[in-house]
Amino acid sequence: MAQTTTADGKSSAAKRSTLLGAVFLMATSAIGPGFITQTTQFTIQLGAAFAFAILVSILVDIAVQLNVWRVIGVSGMRAQDLGNRVVPGLGYVMAALVVFGGLVFNVGNIAGTSLGLDALFGLDAKIGGTLSAVIAIGIFLSKKAGVAMDRIVVVLGVVMILLTAFVAFSSHPPVGQALVQAVWPSEVDFLSITTLIGGTVGGYITYAGAHRLVDAGVTGPERIVDVSRSSVVSLLVTGVMRLVLFLAVLGVVAGGVTLASSNPTAEAFQHAAGEVGLRLFGMILWAASITSVVGAAYTSVSFLVTFSPKLARARNWMVVAFVAVSAVAFLLLDQAPTTLLVLAGALNGLILPVGFGVLMFVAAKRRDLLGGYRYPRWLLVVGVLAWLLTLYLGFNSLGGIAALWK
Repeated sequence: MAQTTTADGKSSAAKRSTLLGAVFLMATSAIGPGFITQTTQFTIQLGAAFAFAILVSILVDIAVQLNVWRVIGVSGMRAQDLGNRVVPGLGYVMAALVVFGGLVFNVGNIAGTSLGLDALFGLDAKIGGTLSAVIAIGIFLSKKAGVAMDRIVVVLGVVMILLTAFVAFSSHPPVGQALVQAVWPSEVDFLSITTLIGGTVGGYITYAGAHRLVDAGVTGPERIVDVSRSSVVSLLVTGVMRLVLFLAVLGVVAGGVTLASSNPTAEAFQHAAGEVGLRLFGMILWAASITSVVGAAYTSVSFLVTFSPKLARARNWMVVAFVAVSAVAFLLLDQAPTTLLVLAGALNGLILPVGFGVLMFVAAKRRDLLGGYRYPRWLLVVGVLAWLLTLYLGFNSLGGIAALWK
């Protein structure tokens, strides 16, 4: 059967692969070691009531990403370039914050890969982290780095969800209770909601999928359906992973087990599925961490390449250097840099309202940057409300920065 082609000459299969790759790049960037730790800790703390926080965070995340993907997708310009068009120099500030946050978090991601391989094979932490960094570098040194990245993040993303779903089934969670708590919670914890939102649409994660579509040429008003669908699906993939992880831990906690070790997720998986569960945890943590390494490196560098043709030509080497520097920092620090991770998280809380605010301004006032496209009023209203919430999150992050200087 002849392969159909799109208007830009790409085959329909290549188009689907690119869209799916963008979806999973954003989703797997959000699903990192911090994601797994946060979900476990809040489930232990709130029990079934945590379902409400998950539902609210997914709805807010969709509101943010629908706008981010549409503005970037329709304009065909990356966030930092739009920033410079709105206020000269603002794009450079956005890039500096995103790259710094991405670099620091990547040290934590590499630390996560080492913990995953330790649980899976008993590998020494430094050996596991170095091996994972080499694998990530190999992806970007391949002749078809973009295609390789798209396929790997999709495969590992699906593997994570399936393995976690198996453990969730094994732990026998009270699904009915979780469904009731999702819409009628016995306890509402705003800290958990703001933490989840910041962790899934903060910093470089906000732009991972949309920037991938720009690089692949999937832009313009005629691609709105593809772009919008991809943005929603990416958040749903993240939401499904958080949901099955929540159910896996909830089943153990609801069964009366007290998770008091320094690695409660591993302990929960072991209680649910024995030694097999512990090995599965290692695989899931490694997959979550390595895809986050790839996503952080790719997206952070995407904030730099448009500033100079020389940088654009050296893109893959810059990504390789980004991963290598993260790995060296991990080896020298001998552990995830807790203080820097807090600082990076706080900065992500600040860059979210700044970057998102720029995109909403473009949607509302700079129709020229959207090629004359008339932005839907309903989506603009939803976006502004979500932006106001990001301001609240950013204000909260100032406390984290201030605490570091005490």
